[in-house]
Amino acid sequence: MRVRVLIFLLMLPLGAAAQGFAGLGTDADGFAVPERGQALAFPRDHGAHPAYRIEWWYVTATLTGADGRDYGIQWTLFRSALAPYELDGWQSPQLWMGHAALTTPDRHFVAERLARGGIGQAGVSADPFEAWIDDWRMAGPGFNMLDLQARGAEFAYDLSLTAQGPLVQHGDRGYSVKSQDGQASYYYSQPNFAVTGTLTLPTGPVALTGNAWLDREWSSQPLSADQNGWDWFSLSFDDGTRLMAFRLRGGRGDFTSGTWIGADGSATPLPDGLIEVVPLDLTGVAGREVPTRWRLTLPDKALSVEIEALNPQAWMATSFPYWEGPVRVTGSHDGKGYLEMTGYD
Repeated sequence: MRVRVLIFLLMLPLGAAAQGFAGLGTDADGFAVPERGQALAFPRDHGAHPAYRIEWWYVTATLTGADGRDYGIQWTLFRSALAPYELDGWQSPQLWMGHAALTTPDRHFVAERLARGGIGQAGVSADPFEAWIDDWRMAGPGFNMLDLQARGAEFAYDLSLTAQGPLVQHGDRGYSVKSQDGQASYYYSQPNFAVTGTLTLPTGPVALTGNAWLDREWSSQPLSADQNGWDWFSLSFDDGTRLMAFRLRGGRGDFTSGTWIGADGSATPLPDGLIEVVPLDLTGVAGREVPTRWRLTLPDKALSVEIEALNPQAWMATSFPYWEGPVRVTGSHDGKGYLEMTGYD
């Protein structure tokens, strides 16, 4: 669901942790809130929305190396606002964080960057598109052709992404509901990038090919106060269909939603209750038990699959830690994808 961002607790007032997971259920307090029926517009909405409190540009990719091994990469730029406007220089209330990761079957590499808005260290421009924090960049002449770079202490990647289908707007034309109380975000994706490029490991460079999924989301209060974590899936099946699905866990039970994406890029919204996700196996990760094998069923599409982590230890040891990594999918539909899990303390 890409309502994901543990980082924003850093930027919220003391006590916000009690207001939904990572403070994402805190009252909007003067920030703009999404409105149903407000049409998304491109390229404008590829850029930043400083009147909203939280926002992200989020890429995950499942890749195969020339060495025959499977890999996963993550590139994320998060924006959080202390006030609903932008100013130049150090007076800017816009704060930025970047996460980058590289996952192999036996290693998981993570890096993090922090920045202040207004001084050029991080930001996003819509047309031509560019998102950056320090020397990490995602940029291109348009949103359908992007170059992506990041590096950490023991890894780097330099990738080219070419869209193979249309943008997908989740929920009601981009208005994505996240709770029984009606909290929502604006949310769209490009779920079908073809990827080529190179990653650099301690053992040397590896040429890569594969597929990437890019999520865009912004809001000011996307969760209810009792929602304490989520499980988010982006799955690409061998027959060309795709699924975005999420489960938000809360004191009043689970809230589920998603989008079924046809091979032609057509999108069918999946309201609460249609998707069922059940954890099958737990793995000890960073001192906690985390589900790393799942059963996901969607009877409306005759879908029943098992989802298993490529590397169960794909822990994001960042300022606010979470689990994120590539997965393999088997069952009625075979494929690959990504899984993100938060709130497993």
